[in-house]
Amino acid sequence: MSPTEHGTGHPPVADPYTAVPVSPPAPTSRRSEAKRPAAGGDGTEVDARWRERAVERSLRSARARAVSRSDRFIVAATELLWETGRPDFTVQEIVERSKMSLRSFYQHFASKDELLLALFEEAIRTYISRLRVLVEEHDDPVERMRAFVVGMYGAVEGSADPGSRALTVYHLQLAETHPAEFAQAIGPQIDLLMEIVDAGVATGQFRGDIEPRQLTMILMQTLVTAVHMNVLGIHMTGVRVGSRELWAFCLGAVSPPAAHAAAAPPKTGRRAVRAGSGR
Repeated sequence: MSPTEHGTGHPPVADPYTAVPVSPPAPTSRRSEAKRPAAGGDGTEVDARWRERAVERSLRSARARAVSRSDRFIVAATELLWETGRPDFTVQEIVERSKMSLRSFYQHFASKDELLLALFEEAIRTYISRLRVLVEEHDDPVERMRAFVVGMYGAVEGSADPGSRALTVYHLQLAETHPAEFAQAIGPQIDLLMEIVDAGVATGQFRGDIEPRQLTMILMQTLVTAVHMNVLGIHMTGVRVGSRELWAFCLGAVSPPAAHAAAAPPKTGRRAVRAGSGR
């Protein structure tokens, strides 16, 4: 059928709801057609775009309210954690501090454990966001690694904050009782360190005899243990380890083996003579 058979002189156009090419209505039926709802291929009515926008706006509003209320519980729990230095406060204490209802709490969190996990995840997210800013000030992998180590350890170096201690205790408990949730929570931290290690190995500045994921894990275990020991005040040799010393150790750990050989002092004494004479 040609376009002019409809008497319009225009080619068919696509209907915005069905996306099926149709011809525009004849001028005489335009008013009556405008009163009919758009229909799908099976004759059912198709929701207008304004309905979709209205529903989406409503969902956004409900989502924003839910986030706001859950944030109030997180803030209340954080305040209690920092004030008491312990994660053993009750749900009722959280509800009273937040000035929300018990019913509202259980609409957002299944239990206090779920709230503590959310608090821990938020703390890690904020912490890593700040750490990433420090790291991304540098392009060189070695400098990026230094920023990571010093930034991570320096955040708690010499700190006696009760909140940091409480989070450290919870960190250890979570690793023991819920390892999957623990791994997911610290995922962003591991990802950032992995980026740095991969770049250093690719440029030959970091050792390649250890698989990058293994090297990342060794480094992370070292750093996390150092942070925990510092926060809990455990100094097994009687001296504190500073961020400068920790960075020197990590740099040596990631450097290629050839770099260690080049930096080693020459052998002296009887043992060196025997080695040189082949005896």
